[in-house]
Amino acid sequence: MNASTDTDGREDLIPPNARAVLRIDLDALRANWRKLNEASGSAECAGVIKADAYGLGIEQICRALTEEGCRTFFAATLDEGRRIRMVQPGAVIYILDGLLPGAAEHYSGFDLRPALSSLPEVREWAAYCRERGRRLSAAIHIDTGMNRLGLPEWEVGELAASPELTESFNVALVMSHLACADTPEHPMNAAQRARFEELTRRLPRAPLSLANSGGIFLGPDYHYDLVRPGIVLYGGRAHENRPNPMQTVVRLSARVLQVREAGPGEAVGYGATYTIERPSRIATIACGYADGFLRALSGSTGKPGPVGFIGPHPVRVIGRVSMDLITVDVSNVPEALAHRGAWVEVMGDRVTLDDLTDRAGTIGYELLSRLGRRVHRIYEGAGV
Repeated sequence: MNASTDTDGREDLIPPNARAVLRIDLDALRANWRKLNEASGSAECAGVIKADAYGLGIEQICRALTEEGCRTFFAATLDEGRRIRMVQPGAVIYILDGLLPGAAEHYSGFDLRPALSSLPEVREWAAYCRERGRRLSAAIHIDTGMNRLGLPEWEVGELAASPELTESFNVALVMSHLACADTPEHPMNAAQRARFEELTRRLPRAPLSLANSGGIFLGPDYHYDLVRPGIVLYGGRAHENRPNPMQTVVRLSARVLQVREAGPGEAVGYGATYTIERPSRIATIACGYADGFLRALSGSTGKPGPVGFIGPHPVRVIGRVSMDLITVDVSNVPEALAHRGAWVEVMGDRVTLDDLTDRAGTIGYELLSRLGRRVHRIYEGAGV
């Protein structure tokens, strides 16, 4: 980023009223999908773009991935699926919520495929298809040990004993979800794969999908016919405590609203949790937990918060992160750079998404999906 502004030298793209800016690098997104597509071997590489593409914008992310060659998408909700359909009329779109009671026509009307997670859902979809005289497509989602969504073993058995149900519609995919793929050595990974193999043998022959982001890097035994990357598309890591091979997609910067001087013994922020120990300059920047910057990233006396950057200069979060504001110590930054209107990079290549969430005791998914709509978004890359 530009040494003086931390906005990559493109101030012309930023309106004067922008408090904080999220730069979304679509070239990096495409490169990440290409890497995952290569890693998945002969399996198709889909894209998970639920939760507004993890907070980055379904429409823009869908267009970029489609241009790169992605043809299958997973969303959580019907509304998300409709938004994808408006962008990509030819895409295959699965809805992970499954079939909501009485809502089958809302799926078929937009050519959306529910991931059926229970026998009642399967029966309702089969009945709907018979009534319409059409073998519409759906996925069958089976539970292999996560005890969340998915048909448990006894329902798989009942479904296998009732072939008339699956004959009524097109079983386009049989899928399950790994619980511990971010920890490669966890024994549950192999246990779920073995259970997946066992249960899918009881069902009609169909393409299979097990691997999420972490599962892709567990190796070809987990790839089957289709892989479903999510967080790694957006630059998050797949595995805990291992190097992250993905490119940075998001960079968050916030504007300095005010710089003030404060002396030893004075407190900063709500609760007076940070006490100044030496003469300091403090910058208040326009970003807070309403913008998605986690309150758990606050700094207290003796334990400053994460590092941001003004140009090449690191600055520490001090005091509590509040709804709209963060305070940072700019004592070591030249006054020519740390001034009203300057920009502070709070997430990017130098302080990554995972750096922040490790410190906050959470995961990249949460921070990305929480980024507020009042953060001004700039999409960069070829074709923008």
